[in-house]
Amino acid sequence: MRFRLVKLSFAPCLTLMLGVFLNTGAQAAPADELDTWLADKGLLSQIQQVRQNVSLKASELVVHAIGFLGVPYQRGGNTVETGFDCSGFVKAIYEQAIGLVLPRRAEQQAAATQNIEKKDLVPGDLVFFNTMRRAFSHVGIYIGDGKFIHSPKPGAEVRVESLAAAYWNRRFDGARRVDTAQDDASQSVAATLRSQVNPDPIAGSFSKR
Repeated sequence: MRFRLVKLSFAPCLTLMLGVFLNTGAQAAPADELDTWLADKGLLSQIQQVRQNVSLKASELVVHAIGFLGVPYQRGGNTVETGFDCSGFVKAIYEQAIGLVLPRRAEQQAAATQNIEKKDLVPGDLVFFNTMRRAFSHVGIYIGDGKFIHSPKPGAEVRVESLAAAYWNRRFDGARRVDTAQDDASQSVAATLRSQVNPDPIAGSFSKR
């Protein structure tokens, strides 16, 4: 299974890649199976750009998210074992990578985060799309270089795509930034979640693409 191969080789070199993030003068080179795989997918250069341009928290988040490439889509899914839907994937990545608890639904995540311009996107920001004829019905995590990672739809897997692709460009619904600097960020996000009137715990939406 492709995902299991990626995850098995991901763990040994996570420390190496995080070390590269911290050392802006280091030259990254494919050193093992994961690095080679990332290079083949065109993702290694994006990881290098992340460590040059963003905070450690953002780089950890992006590396963590890339480690889940290949996990299958599952409506209502929150874990590797069950699979992920779009907002379940975002929620899991933020919680596991930096310990920040986001709301469960895509539209709730949009409401709990800061609106930013598309031109101001940096790795770790959230990108939203209208894929179900309603606002903020799909969400992914921006990883840099005009690309984002997400869990797209039933029958698909967590993957990286371009914001410039015609399908996503037409449906782009805005960008949001999660405030990870404040100590009470989790409490602030949780308060926003409690204020939501819709009790349905399942994320909205998947792409019909």
